[in-house]
This record gives sequence, structure tokens and C-alpha cells, in this order.
Amino acid sequence: MSREKAIRDYFGALIRQWGPQDWWPAHTAFEVITGAYLTQNTAWINVEHALRSLRRAGALSVDGIRRSSLPRLQQLVRPAGYFRQKAERIKLFVQYLDDRYSGSLKQMFRRPTRELREELLSLKGIGPETADSILLYAGGHASFVVDAYTRRVFERHGVLKGTERYEEIRELFERALERQAEPRWQAAGFRPAAVLPGRRRHKFRITTVHRSARLFDEYHALLVQVAKHHCFKKAPKCDGCPLQAFLPPGGPAEVKAIRRTRPGKMKRRGTGR
Repeated sequence: MSREKAIRDYFGALIRQWGPQDWWPAHTAFEVITGAYLTQNTAWINVEHALRSLRRAGALSVDGIRRSSLPRLQQLVRPAGYFRQKAERIKLFVQYLDDRYSGSLKQMFRRPTRELREELLSLKGIGPETADSILLYAGGHASFVVDAYTRRVFERHGVLKGTERYEEIRELFERALERQAEPRWQAAGFRPAAVLPGRRRHKFRITTVHRSARLFDEYHALLVQVAKHHCFKKAPKCDGCPLQAFLPPGGPAEVKAIRRTRPGKMKRRGTGR
């Protein structure tokens, strides 16, 4: 089975079993962006504490961040860890939004995906995963999010080797999903045309002009569910997983990398996340 076909077949199995997830959980597009910054190097439960703190203080908006002093913002996002760094970077994003788009997210998201992605990647504190999360979940742009869960699931199934760069994986998923035939999605109970454009996600409306964005959105959310309920970092629970039938013979493949520590000695290191 080709890697692209495997990616398409996995999506079909997940959407049939669990249905649409309507992710990411947020009240506004700016909350998605803030969450994308805060979730770096921490668990989502810590992000939720920080978001509640910001919301109670009336600071979970472009204007709210603009009005908050840096020391005050640091205290509000403290539950998410690395609070000084994250507060500074959220402030820098709002400054960028003000300077380039007059503080308007709508204006920012009108930019072509590739151009906006390059802009976001130029900002301090935004790497590929954060940029793609902002583009996809806050702006409805067709940019697939590759996270540790994506790597973990597909490495254990032997679809990924564990040595691929972020961009290589992103392009692989986008190429595979964009080539999928509409009848296959419908057979799986997923009809992106029925919810686009202007679909409702939680409490804010997002206008998506590319049908692939809906597919990328749901696939990433479904992979998060696989990792949370079955594909644990240690001791995966394969029984009952919608992807169990796709496992290679012998069960999950733990990809091993060989790392040289010092002359004369070699150390094996598992790359499962």
C-alpha cells in the first residue's frame, strides 16, 4: 500500500468510527491563536487554565492583549509555563497585527496561504506547527498540522520512517488528501461541501474557501483522539482502536534511531513520542 493511500484509508476508518470532531475548541479566532502559542511545550490542561485566566481578566482579545502590560500578561499566562517567553511572543503578534493589518484578523486571513505562512514563520516564537495551527483553525486555510501525535501514529504503523522533516510530512498529507475522491469521503459519512463556506465552529464563524481545509481540520483532530485514547507515548492500547486493522504484522513498530554518544560507544534511542 502506498503512503498516500494509507493516509486516505486511515481517515476513512477514523471518520466512520468517531465522526466529525469540529475542532479546535475556542470561542474566537484570536483564542485559537493564543492557544497555539500557549500550548507549546505544555499539556493542554495547563493551556485551559491560562485561557480562563485571560478570559476572566478581559484580556483574551487583540485589544485586551494590547491594553495589558507585559508583567500583567506574564502573570495571566503563568499556568501554561514559560510564561515570560509566551507573554512576550503574544504581545509581538498583536504588534505585528497592528503594524501590518491595522489590528484586523480578517484582513490578515485574506492573504494567500503561502504568503501568510511565510509571514507567520518570520515572527518570533512561531514554528511550522504553530503557523499551521493558526492558518487552519483560526483562518480556515488549507495547511495541514503535523504534531507529535501525527508522527507517533504513523511511525508505529510504518507509514513514516521517523526521519522525515516537518515540511515533507505536511506536503505528503496535503498531497494525499487533496487527491481523495469526493465519493470516498461521502461513503465515510463526511461531506465537506455541506458545511462550507461560512461554517460554524463553536462560537465563531469562519469562512473557508478551500474544501481541503475541512479535511485537514478533521483529520488532525481525529489523530489527536487516537493518541489520547489509544496510541499512548508508552504502552499503546491497540485493542478497540479504529486503526488496529492497519497495524503491521507483529504490532506497533517502534522506530529505533542510533545515536553516537562518544567514540567507541553507540546508544539506541526510541523515537516514539
